[in-house]
Amino acid sequence: MSNTAQRFREFKMPDVGEGLTEAEILKWYVQVGDTVTDGQPVCEVETAKAAVELPIPFDGVVHELRFEEGVTVDVGTTIISVDTQPGAGPAEPAAPAAAEPAATPEADEEPAQQGRQAVLVGYGAAPSSTKRRPRKPQPGQAAGQPSVAAALQAELNGHAGAAPAAPVVPAPAAAPAAPAATVPQPATGGARPLAKPPVRKLAKDLGIDLATVTPTGADGIITRADVHAAASATAAPAAQPAEPTAAPAAAPAEAEPVVAGGERRVPIKGVRKATAQAMVSSAFTAPHVTEFITLDVTRTMKLVQELKQDPELAGLRINPLLLVAKAFLLAIKRNPEVNAAWDEANQEIVHKDYVNLGIAAATPRGLIVPNIKDAGRKTLPELSTALADLVSTAREGKTTPAAMSGGTVTITNVGVFGVDTGTPILNPGESAILAVGAIKLQPWVHKGKVKPRQVTTLALSFDHRLVDGELGSKVLADVAAVLEDPGKRLITWG
Repeated sequence: MSNTAQRFREFKMPDVGEGLTEAEILKWYVQVGDTVTDGQPVCEVETAKAAVELPIPFDGVVHELRFEEGVTVDVGTTIISVDTQPGAGPAEPAAPAAAEPAATPEADEEPAQQGRQAVLVGYGAAPSSTKRRPRKPQPGQAAGQPSVAAALQAELNGHAGAAPAAPVVPAPAAAPAAPAATVPQPATGGARPLAKPPVRKLAKDLGIDLATVTPTGADGIITRADVHAAASATAAPAAQPAEPTAAPAAAPAEAEPVVAGGERRVPIKGVRKATAQAMVSSAFTAPHVTEFITLDVTRTMKLVQELKQDPELAGLRINPLLLVAKAFLLAIKRNPEVNAAWDEANQEIVHKDYVNLGIAAATPRGLIVPNIKDAGRKTLPELSTALADLVSTAREGKTTPAAMSGGTVTITNVGVFGVDTGTPILNPGESAILAVGAIKLQPWVHKGKVKPRQVTTLALSFDHRLVDGELGSKVLADVAAVLEDPGKRLITWG
C-alpha cells in the first residue's frame, strides 16, 4: 500500500485566483501514457476571471485523466494522477477480472488516501479537499485511452462487488447494466439526491427532477449518464432506442429537450457568469450617475498621426485610445479625490495614491477588464507598451486573474463598434468608468465657421457615494480639455 501511495501522485485543481471555488477544464495538453516533467503545463482551465495553464508539480507518466474537457471541477478535486515510478511494473491489471474485485480498489484508490496537497506554489486548496469520491465514466469519454477505461472499470468493480466483466461503454441514453440483486433505486424520502454541481446543472437544463433519477454511481451518486437516461425515458416510449436522438418520428420535439420551440439554451459559466454577477452587484450597490460631453478631437487625431511618424516612438502602438487614457490619467491627477473606493464594512472612503487603469476588452469568452498597474506614473511610451501587452494578452486568452484584480478606474471603448456612446456600469469596487464613443467627421463650429471636424462623445459614470456632481463634472471636463488641445495640455498638465 505504501509503495503504491509513493508511486502514484495526484494533482488537484488549485485555486488559481483569489478565493475561486471552481474551474472548467478547457483543454488537455497531455494524454494517458505521456511523460510529464515538473513545471510542464498539462491543461488549460477557465475560472470566473480568466483562462490559465496549470503546470504539474512533479515528474512521471500520466496514469489517469479524471475529467473530460468542458467539465467544471471544484477546487481541491483531483484532476490527473501521475505514475512517478513507470519502470516499477504495470500500473494495474490490463483487464480486471470479475473474480478478483478486492484487488482492484487497492491500486486505484490508494493515491486518494495518502492525503497530499498537490497544488501549485501560492495556490490554496482547502485541506478538506484531499479526499475524493470514486467516479464513473461520463458520456463522451475520448476514445483511444484504454488505461483510463480500465481504471474506471476497476473503480466501478471495486464498489459494486461482483460486477459484470463486460467493459464500461458510456451511453448517455441507456442506464448502465447492473446485477439484478443490486439494482439501485431512485432517491426517496426527504434526503437530497447525491450529485456533483455539473450534474445538477445538466438535470436542471433537461428539466429532470434528481429525486426521480436512479443513481448508478458509487455510494449512490447520480452521474451524467443517469440524468441522460432519465431524460431519454421521459422523452420517448419505454421501448425507445439506445440513443435519444433516434426517437420515433412521431415525437421529434421531445428528442431534443435542450433545443425546443426555437430556443437554444447555453449554460452560464466562466467569465460570462462572473461578469453577470459583478454587473448586477455593481448596478444595485453603487448609485450610478452618468454625464456626457461632445467634443472636437481633430487636434488629437492629428497628434496621433504625428506621433506615428516620430522615430523615437518607432515600434510602439499609437492610437486614439492611448491619448484618451493619458487624458483620463491627467484628469485624475488634477482631481485625485475621484480615485477612491467605498468600504462598506468599515464605513470608510479609501483614497488611493495609485491608479490601476482598467481597459474593458471583449473576448470570445466574454467581457474582461484587465488593468495597467500604477498607470498614472507611466510615460506615454510606457503606457503605449502596457496597453499593447494588455490587448494582445487578452486576445490570446492568457490574461491572469492578478491582471484583473485591484483596478481603480476603467475605460471602455465602445467607439470601435461604431457606437456614439453609452451609460457604462462601474467595474465592482471602482469609482469611475469612462466610455469613449466613435470618432466621426461632423459639421462643427470652429473659429466662428461651420467646418467638418472630428467629433466624439464621452460618457463618465461614477459612484455617487464617492463622487458628487461637481467632482465628476470636473474630471470629464478635464478629459475633454486634453483631447481638444492635447499639445498644450500634455505639456502644461503632464
